Amino acid sequence: MSLGSAGSAGSEPLSEFQRFIATTTGQVLSVYGTNLFDRAPTTFAPLEMTPIPPDYTVGPGDELRIRVWGQVNFQFNLRVDRSGEIFLPQVGPVHVAGLPFSALEGQLRTAIDRIYHNYNLTIDLGQTRAIQIYVTGQVHRPGLYTISALSSFVDAVFVSGGASMQGSLRNVQLRRGNLLVSSFDLYDLMARGDKSKDVRLQSGDVLFIPTVGPQVAITGSVRAPAIYEIKPGETIASLLADAGGVNSVASNTRISMERIDAHRDRSAMEIRFDEKGLATPLVDGDLIRIDSIVPLYRNTVTLRGNTANPGRFAWHKGMHLADLIPDQESLLTRDYWWRRAQLGLPAPEFEPVSGFTGYRQPSSDQVQMLAQPGFTDQNDVSGQQRYAGQRGGGAPLAEASAVGMSGSQQRTAVRNLAPAVNWDYAVIERLNPETLQTVLVPFDLGRLVRDHDSSQNLELLAGDVVTVFSAADLRLPIAHQSKIVTLEGEFAHPGTYTAQPDETLRQLVARVGGLSPNAYLYGSSFTRKSTRAVQQARINEYVESLTMKLQRASMELGATQGGRTEATANVAAAQQSAQQLIASLRQIQASGQIVLEMEASSTGVDSLPDIPLEDGDRLLVPSTPANINVVGAVYNQSSFIYSNGRKVNDYLRQAGGATRDADKAHLFIIRANGSVVSRDQNEGLFEADFGRLNLYPGDSLVMPEKTFRASSIRALIEWSQTFAQLGIGVATISLLR
Repeated sequence: MSLGSAGSAGSEPLSEFQRFIATTTGQVLSVYGTNLFDRAPTTFAPLEMTPIPPDYTVGPGDELRIRVWGQVNFQFNLRVDRSGEIFLPQVGPVHVAGLPFSALEGQLRTAIDRIYHNYNLTIDLGQTRAIQIYVTGQVHRPGLYTISALSSFVDAVFVSGGASMQGSLRNVQLRRGNLLVSSFDLYDLMARGDKSKDVRLQSGDVLFIPTVGPQVAITGSVRAPAIYEIKPGETIASLLADAGGVNSVASNTRISMERIDAHRDRSAMEIRFDEKGLATPLVDGDLIRIDSIVPLYRNTVTLRGNTANPGRFAWHKGMHLADLIPDQESLLTRDYWWRRAQLGLPAPEFEPVSGFTGYRQPSSDQVQMLAQPGFTDQNDVSGQQRYAGQRGGGAPLAEASAVGMSGSQQRTAVRNLAPAVNWDYAVIERLNPETLQTVLVPFDLGRLVRDHDSSQNLELLAGDVVTVFSAADLRLPIAHQSKIVTLEGEFAHPGTYTAQPDETLRQLVARVGGLSPNAYLYGSSFTRKSTRAVQQARINEYVESLTMKLQRASMELGATQGGRTEATANVAAAQQSAQQLIASLRQIQASGQIVLEMEASSTGVDSLPDIPLEDGDRLLVPSTPANINVVGAVYNQSSFIYSNGRKVNDYLRQAGGATRDADKAHLFIIRANGSVVSRDQNEGLFEADFGRLNLYPGDSLVMPEKTFRASSIRALIEWSQTFAQLGIGVATISLLR
């Protein structure tokens, strides 16, 4: 067997002792030292330039490189023959076998001095001879090995793959004839780096690994938990030394031990972690467990939640809540100050989203754009628009920015930088030392911090946990919420305002000066953060449900079509279309829009709904637009001048009428207020009746294409109606892409 063929030891099944320990501790412990041979080198042949040790014994097959200069000059590479000699020209044979390399130069000088004087001599060893050794016992790859004469005892252990699971690592023997030359403890090498007992191999040597000796297991808070082989007389202290000692969380009070008594019963005992306890002798089968410290903080109290400096603090006798929460500033979180530090910095850049010119089907983003009054005023000559969109496949923008908020708006956005503090309630968690139950002691945070009410300045005990809540943790009564509302567009004083407790939308607009003369209430867009979250959750639920339905439909379609080639292609095309549909639906982001039910003729503050306000509400009131938008499967997608009294059919004619691929049965209108009117919603209307419906400034007329089967389109239109009822009908057009 050559050195080059040596591979890794490979994995072995667990030993019975490993399985026994696993049933006791719940973890599989490795046998210490076996990983040393997991990646054994493929060869141990020495490098040609490796220095020759002085004690290396020269033998037949070694190559000597001899250089002589001075009175005589010659240079030869001579190989030691089987008789142990080399032949020097003009000198004769010289016996060198059996000499250590350090004595070789003296032997050659003695021979050359008989003929020559006044010369210099150097000797080096070239190619070394190969020797054969035997590897037997509990090894991974026993057999006859041909290795370099420079190889040592430890090299042979590695080249044979090391000891097997049943082999001893502490009594590896080297036998030469009838003599035991060396017994090597590999723990000295692995645990202490000691290789002093390693010896050079000779041809015919036998490396023998006997069966493993007594074994013990150590687990818990030690640096190298494993199963260890022990020698007679070893103690817990020596075992800990081999295991690298205890780690930083180990308890130094006691050691748990389980012992097998006389191969019959098991017993448990506790040993003190002191000099006497560490001197306890070990026996075969012992299980040592080093417990970790109990994670108990003594004489500490914990402050957490909506505070500037949450953490653990030293407790002292007579400590009260005011010592932890001295003033209002201690309730401003670090996150608040980080947000304050970011004010005035440039807003992040977002990837531009192209317009819909040239597309037969508009996207949901384009419909949202169409639904905003004043659409043409925001476009360039080509009819395309650039606006802030979403990164990463529909990931939401930063929480601070509203849907559709531009970069400049983000830089000047006025908003709550931190959730409001819950001034009415905070709590102390306290462990009852007698019952070991958690007791909650609530207190009024506002009376403690702002009013300095001594009745709320409760005394703290060691181990108490004080929690301060915010509006993000517990929903506050609407009267106690800090509500920042944005009014944009046609107001007498547009801006961002703090709503008073119990103030409604109508009252706020009246308080700040009312509307401007150009206000177009029918085209108002009212968005709310909480509504956006609910809408997004409903969208996600629908997409998951639709995904499962389409997958089942694809499987059923494949099962019914058999193995026909054309049918298989149709199934694959249907599956691809379904995947594209699902991918498009996953891009939909809820706008949070609530449709305000107002007439096209609504004017004045009294026309606004008298609804309670929430933090983050945003009302955009545009001026009266002068256009009607016609998109979809028409010959001329464009915006047309609004004319009072014109109907749906009038604007369709201006757009050139429906194309051949138009699905006239599912024509629908996106009103300026965000609601959707479709023929399916008005089943009693004939096509001519629907065509005579009035359009109002800012309305958009959408003619879908015949992309899907009738049943599929009907299902999608029904879905769009659901979204219209939720106030996000402007997103339905994405379903027809």
